Amino acid sequence: MATKIRLRRMGAKKNPFYRMVVADSNSPRDGRFIEEIGYYDPTKRPEVLKIDEEKALKWLSTGAQTSDTAKSLLRQAGVLAKFHSKN
Repeated sequence: MATKIRLRRMGAKKNPFYRMVVADSNSPRDGRFIEEIGYYDPTKRPEVLKIDEEKALKWLSTGAQTSDTAKSLLRQAGVLAKFHSKN
C-alpha cells in the first residue's frame, strides 16, 4: 500500500481549513485516511500550522510520499530538515 502525506480540506465555503493526513494514495482527497498528523489554517493572521513531528517523522521514515503543498509546510515547520539530518 503506497501512502501519501497530503492536505484534507475542511471548513465552510470560502473559509478553508486543512488537516494534514496520511492516506492511501488511491483514496480521494477528502476521503478515508489512516492518521491525522497536523493541521493548517491559512485564514488566521498569522497563519496557524501545527504538526506532530513524531508522527510525521515516523511516516516519512516508512516511505510515505508528500504532496507538493504538504512538503512545503513540512519544510516550513522544520520537520524535513530533521528527517534529512537523521538519515
